[in-house]
Amino acid sequence: MNPAPHPHQQPDAPRDLVGIGIGPANLSLAALAHPLGGLDTVFYDQSPAFGWHPGLLIDGATIQVPFLADLVSLTDPTSPWTFLNYLRSRERLFPFYFAERFHIQRAEYDAYCRWVSENLPGLHFGHQVDAVRWNPERDVFEVDFTQLDTDGEAEALGRTYARNVVLGIGTEPYVPDPLKPLVEAPGVPVVHAADYLDHRATLLAAEHVTVIGIGQSGAEIFLDLLRNRPAGREKLHWLGRTEAFAPMEYSKLGLEHFTPDHTRYFHALPEPTRDRLVDGQWQLHQGIDATTIAAVHDELYRRSLHGGWPDAVLTPGVRVRTAGRIATTRVELHLEHALQDSRSRLTTDAVVLATGYRERPLDRILAGLDPYMRRDNRERPRIDEDYRLVLDPSVTGTVYVQNAETHTHGVGAPDLGLAAWRSAIILNTLTGGEAYALPARTAFTTFGLTQRAHVPPPREAPALTPLVDDRR
Repeated sequence: MNPAPHPHQQPDAPRDLVGIGIGPANLSLAALAHPLGGLDTVFYDQSPAFGWHPGLLIDGATIQVPFLADLVSLTDPTSPWTFLNYLRSRERLFPFYFAERFHIQRAEYDAYCRWVSENLPGLHFGHQVDAVRWNPERDVFEVDFTQLDTDGEAEALGRTYARNVVLGIGTEPYVPDPLKPLVEAPGVPVVHAADYLDHRATLLAAEHVTVIGIGQSGAEIFLDLLRNRPAGREKLHWLGRTEAFAPMEYSKLGLEHFTPDHTRYFHALPEPTRDRLVDGQWQLHQGIDATTIAAVHDELYRRSLHGGWPDAVLTPGVRVRTAGRIATTRVELHLEHALQDSRSRLTTDAVVLATGYRERPLDRILAGLDPYMRRDNRERPRIDEDYRLVLDPSVTGTVYVQNAETHTHGVGAPDLGLAAWRSAIILNTLTGGEAYALPARTAFTTFGLTQRAHVPPPREAPALTPLVDDRR
């Protein structure tokens, strides 16, 4: 069944924009597109409803960006879809005001996004997009989808035509090759952090638990397990490849790497330079926030107050070479410490893989566009400064991408703080105008010597008109 047509649309008329995926990126785009009355948009997602990393909504865990990094505020703070307006609709503005929280809990951010998704028109959950093709005879994209029932089973097939498409299919859990056999086999619980809350009770009941990965998710999970296991019998291991339990870069000038200024600078660099730079900037987005590090240390210290050390081993600089099951009830990890040039074995009853996420490959959905796509030296899609796939000139439509452009736009690609700005760029290019006015400069840092030299002049305060007392 096809979604209801736009009020001014013929049944097979192409839409201005079809969005694939409804995560925060495309939800931001949909929210900012909403007031642009002449724009006909529709968004599809195969999930039955919006959900933002539900397995990681650990009680007390916060997002790593201020609440102003909602779906719209950094582009249009007057939008009805701001986080503050969400609080107002829930009669929670005064409690939030007195809470004085700049960084909100993940569960609250998820609730806010669900509020937007439930009230914003043009979003169709339970629709799995199967293919995107270019129809040269009609100069439109054909978007084929399957409508799913409440059990996720195919219910009907449909097709939508579009002048433009935006991909916002997000990321997927990453499992290193040595650990894939453990995840795929039944028996001993080996779960990715993305599914942590679904398995939390089982993990807490396990005799010994190992957390692999020492980024933010690994720290939050280790802390949650530590707080809920008996003192002196914690039986926890926390290990990862990074050489230290390193704090995330959170200095004010360091955060300017997540500005449009840095994004433009990064995009203009040569491809090999961009690749080297991304590899070296891991601490900008893969470290642990200082509050969580302090909470872990405080909990460990509290458990040592009466003498003795907690039964918890924290070891950085370690990689898992191989792994296997022992009699289907336990897991044996073969470990290697590169700097020490040493190896060891660890037997455990459960494993949590806090090994991060990777961008979902676009090849499945875009297989029909493969002949038209231009790729870089590593066969990745080329993406221009305005988030458009570089396609053959014979394709008059545009495919935009969101959170699939780290290799061209840098570490800010998945950052929530840049979502509204990226959405505005897309809408400005789509409409051919200035649907949203964007700042010319966003950072005190000047990235590079040959970047735009334009520095906006300081704005003068407008002259105030004196009040005149007419009661004379």
